[in-house]
Amino acid sequence: MTDVTTLLTKLVSFDTTSSASNLALIEYVEGYLAEYGVSAERVMSPCGTKANLIARVGPDAPGGVMLSGHTDVVPVAGQPWSSDPFTLRDGGDGRLYGRGTCDMKGFIACVLAMVPKWVEAPLQQPIYLGFSYDEEIGCVGAPSLIKRFYEHYSTTAHVIVGEPTSMQPVVAQKGATNLRTTVIGQEAHSSQVNQGTSAIHVAARLVTFIEDTMAALVEEGRVDEAFNVPHTSLHVGKIKGGTAINIMARECQFEWEIRHLPTDTFDEIYARFEAYCAQLSTELQAKGKHVEITTEPLNVTVPGLADRENDQVLRLAKDHLPAGCCDHAVAYATEAGQFQGQGLQTIILGPGSIAQAHQPDEYIDIEQLQACEDFLIKMGSALEKPVEAN
Repeated sequence: MTDVTTLLTKLVSFDTTSSASNLALIEYVEGYLAEYGVSAERVMSPCGTKANLIARVGPDAPGGVMLSGHTDVVPVAGQPWSSDPFTLRDGGDGRLYGRGTCDMKGFIACVLAMVPKWVEAPLQQPIYLGFSYDEEIGCVGAPSLIKRFYEHYSTTAHVIVGEPTSMQPVVAQKGATNLRTTVIGQEAHSSQVNQGTSAIHVAARLVTFIEDTMAALVEEGRVDEAFNVPHTSLHVGKIKGGTAINIMARECQFEWEIRHLPTDTFDEIYARFEAYCAQLSTELQAKGKHVEITTEPLNVTVPGLADRENDQVLRLAKDHLPAGCCDHAVAYATEAGQFQGQGLQTIILGPGSIAQAHQPDEYIDIEQLQACEDFLIKMGSALEKPVEAN
């Protein structure tokens, strides 16, 4: 574990909050890989301040595995940390503390620690490393990484996304879309409610409809018990509007999300909201009320991961995990659905628990890192056989 801890110490020291650049971390990883004769390619962000990284260990051959992880972390501002979030701390309790230890620099450290062993191994199938940027703000960086990988590296490799799953294979995840809805009404004195249109009141009806839509989906039987929240969820997280208690609000804005089951689609769920907005606008205008309702996406929809066409990568995982591991489904979004959408067999499997992700005093259990390291060693051994032999 010494190498993993050393690498994790360095990775955590880079403040790669999504609002900042990740290039210092990328440069460090490039230099580390170069020490072992492994070259890497950057796939830059449009702004040029961030980069994905792709590398290959082993032969340019069919098959193999892509080990994917994101380099960015969520903010620490306002969280009551017990120590510097960007300095790895051994708590003496079997845990390593620091921002990103669990989500998901612990996985990246395990992967990098294996590189010296893999470059000396007689690999017959390649091991690819794919490290992305801006996952935490909507899986923004992964699409360009995946496109480059599929077009220039491999169309046959399987993908393991190393998000924290407590080293249990995850075969399904929900998709996610963040949205911002703005309602423009008409200001008036609050004593003259017939003269204006309160944007807050209209927004309240929309927020209620959003929650009612979630209940309607359940009533329609659109559930999947594999998920701990077994239905598509809709949630309003932020709302603001109005200027004074005695003024009918001209503007109200709220931000919300749709986390859809792999068997649902964002377009179908959102169409219900869109139809209600049109209906409500028509009703108000018929009463002489002025209202404008506009909604904009805050990210490109992150697709869900469906439990399908994953038998080979799932077998590779289960053959090298302790007996008794079982398939899981998760409500949080990852880049896995994007890889699957490109036609690559994909699962999610990584050290640590999602319960620790994004928390103050984020940590990862050392035994989870050891379990990940054990798995990667066994997986590497399996790739010493050509793809036909697996």
